[in-house]
Amino acid sequence: MTELVRLSKRMSELGLSSRREADEWIARGWVRVDGQVISELGSKVLPHQKITVERQAAAEQSKRVTVLINKPMGYVSGQAEDGYTPAVALIKAENRWADDPSPETFHPTQLRSLVPAGRLDIDSVGLLILTQDGRVAKTLIGQDTAIEKEYLVRVQYTKEGKLPESDLKKLCFGLWMDGKPLLAAKVRWQNDDQLSFTLREGKKRQIRRMCDMVGLKVLGLKRVRIGKVKLGDLPVGQWRYLRPDEQF
Repeated sequence: MTELVRLSKRMSELGLSSRREADEWIARGWVRVDGQVISELGSKVLPHQKITVERQAAAEQSKRVTVLINKPMGYVSGQAEDGYTPAVALIKAENRWADDPSPETFHPTQLRSLVPAGRLDIDSVGLLILTQDGRVAKTLIGQDTAIEKEYLVRVQYTKEGKLPESDLKKLCFGLWMDGKPLLAAKVRWQNDDQLSFTLREGKKRQIRRMCDMVGLKVLGLKRVRIGKVKLGDLPVGQWRYLRPDEQF
């Protein structure tokens, strides 16, 4: 493989940074290719060339925070829309979980470029990740991500009797959406009216649409885990920092 690729893209592939971070660092003269400073945006490299970044870049990256919030119903994940408030508005000192074990001190500068790494519908609640770190965003919503997300879903069967075992199996594997087969999921009963869904993809309103296909009406949906990171005891409307020992 000897094709030239954009330096920022190659840095992202190597896990050094996000593409946006890479462009910032290149513009500041913080990136070297085979020992030479490269400061021109759009520069290209060969895959075998050695890319290093200056200590300033690593120091700036280490300051970037990632937070977990237990999103309440009625808040949107991203930008404000149709008069609804974005979840990032809840990230303020008074809403920080009193039991947050992180020694990190909250400062308003941490809100700069703090964006959701994934979405949660306005009428869904639970674990939402917001981050300033492009590496975290790439891990959770990058094109090749296979991070599991677990949801507890309260449902009501709209037909007579109980959901047939064959339809439960369809929820696990066999449904199509938007003209494509869905990836295999893990779906199991938690109790008489609650299912646990574990997915490796996140199409818009996917769980609600899946349930509708087999005659289930969703009454409540809560995300409780992303990868190895759990919602745990985090109260609704409160947030905490991702701990250094936590990995998705």
